Amino acid sequence: MVEEVTQWIRENAHHLTADDPTAPLTDLRPLADVVREAEVVALGAAGRGSRELSVVAHRMVRLLVEEEGFRTLVLEGDDPSRIGLDAYVNGGPGDPRALLSAARSFWQTEEILDLIAWLRDHNRRHPHDPVHLTGLDGGARQAPASLDQLAALERCLAEDTIRWQERTGHKIVYWGGLAHTSNGDPRTLSPSPTPTTHRNAGSHLRARFGARFVSLGLTFHHGNVPFPVPAPPPEFAEAVLGTAGTDAYLLDLRAAAPAAVRAWLATPTRTRLIGPAYDPAADADHHMSGGSLADWFDAVVHVPEATPARPLKRPVGAE
Repeated sequence: MVEEVTQWIRENAHHLTADDPTAPLTDLRPLADVVREAEVVALGAAGRGSRELSVVAHRMVRLLVEEEGFRTLVLEGDDPSRIGLDAYVNGGPGDPRALLSAARSFWQTEEILDLIAWLRDHNRRHPHDPVHLTGLDGGARQAPASLDQLAALERCLAEDTIRWQERTGHKIVYWGGLAHTSNGDPRTLSPSPTPTTHRNAGSHLRARFGARFVSLGLTFHHGNVPFPVPAPPPEFAEAVLGTAGTDAYLLDLRAAAPAAVRAWLATPTRTRLIGPAYDPAADADHHMSGGSLADWFDAVVHVPEATPARPLKRPVGAE
């Protein structure tokens, strides 16, 4: 079966640029067919510390804004208004490095700074049709101590997005962690003393928007994010996704496929999750399970090797 799946991926993959956020968007145009009817597009990264996944996400945001009419970017994990970023991208004052220095650590990268600079420039060129930057600040809530609280947190992330969409009418790009953005109804997260199983934000968004919610998984095979991450175990989806070659690619999981491939896509699997508590010596323990690729995602972007995002340089004059 693996050989059939590999061949199908090679025939249907759209190769992507993953090293230059300013590159022309020609290679990403097939994404337009995946998201054309969407109100919310979720970009879910397996590791927030990857330069390549951050660059690809930045380029997808550009395509969705410039060519598909999306007007809000949700960045999961903090509140852009709290630190002045939404005002900044809409022409407000401030030093973006200083503003980002007040954000949570996984926003403090040069890749996020590049995105902020692009948003401000876009809004300067389109003052009557700007893009807004908002956030889902799950980290500001009290840390969940039970499964019920974890499930409630996921529901809150989804409800914040739904309220914003209903209030503004905007088409939304939601960029966050794969554990939250995938269509997991339910999904299981490991490691933990007892792996936790519950519905996530993406599943609530799918319930609300149906086919107008599109889930994109951003995965990688091996690398450094900035922890050293080995090649995935054979039972992980990335083990097969990585057999197709050495380039980053976009793959529409809804594309026509032979029966063996459809069976593989529908078979329960695991995909890696790299968070701040990742232990390279126990790589296989860090994963999401409880569903299949076809359950979780409408399409995937796969990067063969991830390198670390660049830490944000301190603003001039900072101590």
